[in-house]
Amino acid sequence: MKTLKIVFLLVFVTGVFTGCKKFLALDPLSNLSGNNFWRNKEDADAFTNGNYELLRKAVTRNDLTLPSGYDEFPFFILGGDFRGAPIIRNTAWDRVYLDHIKGNDLRRFFAAQTSSDVYWRNIWNMDRFSEWDRFYKVISSANIAVENVSKMADNTISGEDKKRLIAENVFLRCFVYLLMVRQWGDVPYYTSAFQSEALGRTSALEVLQNCAKDIEPVRNDLPWTYDNPVFVAVRAMRGSALDLLMHLNMWSAFFDKTNAQQYYQQAAKFGEELYATNNGAYRLLPLTRTSEIFKGRSQEGLFEIPQNKNYQESFGWSTYYDHTKKPSDNFTSSAYPYVWYTKKYMEKLYPPAIADGRKTYWYDGTTIYNENSSFYIIKFLIDQAENNPNTKLFDASETVFRYSEALLLYAEALAELGMNDKSKEVLNVVRARALAPNITTDGDALKDDIFWERQRELMGEGHYWYDWVRTRRILSNEFGYKPSVEEFNAGAWTWPISKKAKTNNPKMTLNNYWE
Repeated sequence: MKTLKIVFLLVFVTGVFTGCKKFLALDPLSNLSGNNFWRNKEDADAFTNGNYELLRKAVTRNDLTLPSGYDEFPFFILGGDFRGAPIIRNTAWDRVYLDHIKGNDLRRFFAAQTSSDVYWRNIWNMDRFSEWDRFYKVISSANIAVENVSKMADNTISGEDKKRLIAENVFLRCFVYLLMVRQWGDVPYYTSAFQSEALGRTSALEVLQNCAKDIEPVRNDLPWTYDNPVFVAVRAMRGSALDLLMHLNMWSAFFDKTNAQQYYQQAAKFGEELYATNNGAYRLLPLTRTSEIFKGRSQEGLFEIPQNKNYQESFGWSTYYDHTKKPSDNFTSSAYPYVWYTKKYMEKLYPPAIADGRKTYWYDGTTIYNENSSFYIIKFLIDQAENNPNTKLFDASETVFRYSEALLLYAEALAELGMNDKSKEVLNVVRARALAPNITTDGDALKDDIFWERQRELMGEGHYWYDWVRTRRILSNEFGYKPSVEEFNAGAWTWPISKKAKTNNPKMTLNNYWE
């Protein structure tokens, strides 16, 4: 990585104009500096909207010059859903990258040895999984926003708006740091507006602790929700910050086992705040309204990456849904979907003898255990018109945090603290919505039940790999990839870091496990 130095004008060139046009009418580029900017709330909002667009680019776009409709990057699906997962590739399609990612064979994933590997590496710019420069664009721009909004005069912006915008940008940088820690472990950390000194990697634990300290004091400056439905869940809310704080603490417990109890206590505190005092802003929608959940901006959403067809936005082939949905008129049943799950895993998630409404509302209930192309998932199906695999433009959101996910993380923290009755109360709120029987176990059995509830509830939402790693259950995994203790401790759970990170930076080190 070259010296982390981001210029104000560059941030706007790369981000603001592509993402804000739907909300804002900005001044010409030549006027976006000096006294012509940071004049009022509209300027601060414009810059912040641009930062959300930078985040969207970092996790959904490949940044290559390719034919229309190919600007896609499968960050969540490959990194969170399919890595190490018990999936079976449909051999009717030559998507061998799926074999590499499910076996955690990242050397072959990056090597692109077959024509298929080369094709998909070029389409999706797979090198992006080893590069963090786009994440640092978000962090640098968020740092600039925090500094400049803080300096805005009281007669140019209300105190409430100033605090909210600062909190939104603090959320963005802390959220991105969490993504990077989950991906690479130790990463360079800074919060200054214009970082010019070369940086080495800060320990993952210190990054997480710093982020928790950073966002906790400003979380109440965010609204529980927004009056304008356009902003619900796609701009940071108080629930977004509380869920992020829980993740920061649960991952801190992973890195600092000696002090794990104090992190669980913090996570439980934020979980209780979200659960008991959200003023009715969030709730679980009935399974019959599943399409509303994943269309986005519902009361269940806490943080999402939006897609708006009116602005030609498309997640396209890079989505989980595209890999798992049923055939359309354009594809035969044997050629679609691209993957299915092993029967052993699906029966663990949904034991045939135990009632669960998700079996029929989120899957074709007659094929849920099939290890062939008759298996498919309808959880993310917005409507039948959008069931065509070639239809990429539709209104929906990439779900990152939602209320049921936060409740299960809260239940997990409570179980780790030995607060079994309260943990089961929260867990069974999610079970009740799923039309499934209550969990009645205690102790380690309860912890296992919560883990498996997260597996079944959050399938396709980018949590699979991270939950296996964070809880260390991957070391005893009998359903998918299982590293040895030595491999795990050496960094098999991380991604490689691009050698570009060392360019002009003598302080930088890489993840040696992958070298």
